[in-house]
Amino acid sequence: MSEQLLSASIAVQQESQKSTRLLSLDFMRGCIMILLSLEATGLWEHLSDATGESFIHPVMEQFFHHPWHGLRAWDLIQPAFMFMAGAAMAFSLQKQEQLGVPWSQSFYKTLKRCGWLFFWGVLIDAVKPDGLSFELWNVLTQLSFTTLIAFLVFRWSFNAQAFFSVGLLLLTEILYRFIRIPGFDQPFTDQHNFGNYVDLLLMNKINDDGWVAINCIPTAVHTIAGAMAGKILRTPSILEASPGKSSRTHNLKIKQLLLWGILCLFLGYALDLTGITPIIKRIATSSFTLVSLGYSLLILASCYGWIDVRNHRKGLQFFLIVGMNSIFIYLFFMTVGGKWFNGYVSAVVGGLLQLAGADEMFQLIASSLCIFGLEWWLCYFLYRHKIFFRL
Repeated sequence: MSEQLLSASIAVQQESQKSTRLLSLDFMRGCIMILLSLEATGLWEHLSDATGESFIHPVMEQFFHHPWHGLRAWDLIQPAFMFMAGAAMAFSLQKQEQLGVPWSQSFYKTLKRCGWLFFWGVLIDAVKPDGLSFELWNVLTQLSFTTLIAFLVFRWSFNAQAFFSVGLLLLTEILYRFIRIPGFDQPFTDQHNFGNYVDLLLMNKINDDGWVAINCIPTAVHTIAGAMAGKILRTPSILEASPGKSSRTHNLKIKQLLLWGILCLFLGYALDLTGITPIIKRIATSSFTLVSLGYSLLILASCYGWIDVRNHRKGLQFFLIVGMNSIFIYLFFMTVGGKWFNGYVSAVVGGLLQLAGADEMFQLIASSLCIFGLEWWLCYFLYRHKIFFRL
């Protein structure tokens, strides 16, 4: 019996020393970045215009944010990305712990990363036609805050992190409901809520589309929960040393994610349907945060089970190539792409198709696909040369 336990312990130790990278995370990241890249090319807008009032149009609406109270598929993109950032952080930090990296060094590294995220997030939207601008609505600036918070509570117990996350949601409710600023005392009304008031203080402006900078408070729950989920998937068990019980352990991890996901969905939708707190993505209400977190947990559980447990790898490479350089491609299509690349490629492709007699809508859609194809090829080039950009 002692020999069996010793063998199991050695196996666990050897397993922990191997690369524990989850392909499901890279796959999910790749899916999200591909969807965002296609949005940056204008493809969703072109397809929406092309479908007009046809039966396909409601499907195309899912590729755009809901105007206010409600939920569309596109509203889940940012929460899922921030959730995955937390999960990836859990793998990185636990690996650092195994290597004996002190907390202070890990903190410095995380602080540096958050600084770069904030820098690029501000820089992306800094240059406007009418001059320079300071804005804090970009996902990278939000992620810089949520990553730091998730790191600071990472070593807390599971229950402590869960209670802290609930506290962040309660804090959000209190700020919106009980701080009465004249003109900004309507918790869930666009342009008249507490988040808009804070934006006036921070940036001397209010976002016309209703986004607010203090979304980083409730959405920190996404990154914290992602780190908690990463711990669940990353932590080896004595059962995993035994081939006969390995699948049982994986199934237990998947069930944990599914149960937490269902619970978050139930609580979020209950808050909305009872009229307590409406689901509003643009100000990240607590109901929205819970519902989007629930979907993120269910998606991760499904991808983990399908890819990492059942070892289904066919067709993944297309997504992994982008997912492994997610920061690079995001910065590319938000800066070079939007400022120059998209227009140049569209002019060339559109001009050639116009000479060939293609209609305008076909030119627009083909141009978007060509832009995306070139961006994917750029990621492929970096992938083949093992060049991966990290912050």
